[in-house]
Amino acid sequence: MVLNYQIGQLYNRRRDIHARFGGQMQGGISTPAEHPIVFAFTGSSGAKHGYADEWTADGTFHYFGEGQEGDMKLTGGNKAIAEHAVNGKDLLLFETIGKGQVRYRGAFNCAGYSFEPGNDRLGKTRQAIVFNLVPLEGDNAEPVIELVLKTPTTIEELRRKALAAAGPARQTVRGEASRSYYARSEAVRAYVLARARGICESCDRTAPFTTRAGIPYLEPHHIRRLTDGGPDDPRYMGAICPNCHREIHHGSDGAAINARLQEHVTAKEKISLD
Repeated sequence: MVLNYQIGQLYNRRRDIHARFGGQMQGGISTPAEHPIVFAFTGSSGAKHGYADEWTADGTFHYFGEGQEGDMKLTGGNKAIAEHAVNGKDLLLFETIGKGQVRYRGAFNCAGYSFEPGNDRLGKTRQAIVFNLVPLEGDNAEPVIELVLKTPTTIEELRRKALAAAGPARQTVRGEASRSYYARSEAVRAYVLARARGICESCDRTAPFTTRAGIPYLEPHHIRRLTDGGPDDPRYMGAICPNCHREIHHGSDGAAINARLQEHVTAKEKISLD
């Protein structure tokens, strides 16, 4: 399945999103049952319900969760956003323009969330859930890894750190979410790349070249998701060569190659667990 959404492009919410993937056609968070996607919608109209979504100086998007009256709960769509990565689902953000039109703002990862005081649609004080969303496009989408371990360590220690970094988004203090996010992401990538030992985990060929730092070049790939970037469970990630990476995302046999990669990673992780 290919998303084919272009950042900045306008789409019809009913025709271009829900007719393709399903999910709730009303509200700010939509969770299609049959596809690994969570849709989040933002817009100025949310202000009357007590929402105040905004970009921050570090490029993080503060997104208010769902719930118009009373304290917001980490259930339903809010839970889906917090757990999108661990559940192998992509998080796509759209801006509501009006008359059924939405503008695609890109794929994001939830870096964490906080509970903050605010007003609900009745003007009553409540605790709102504010998600810190980090965009995946650009350097975060397919990072050029030149990871040099500053301190020698074992593969077992790297795996321990990677598993600790995986899991649902955590409750964080506003301003600290992005730092935690990048630290978690680095821990997972470090282990996945070390596990591969310079050999593509898809085609079993040696990495096509070494980086300027002298490290075999492989790219972390999220097996269950359509986009790559951010922390994930290393048992559902592979370190693969650029050719296999492109073929999985764009080739006619991509789904089958991706399935074989998961089998290979599962076998390696089983060995490491035994």
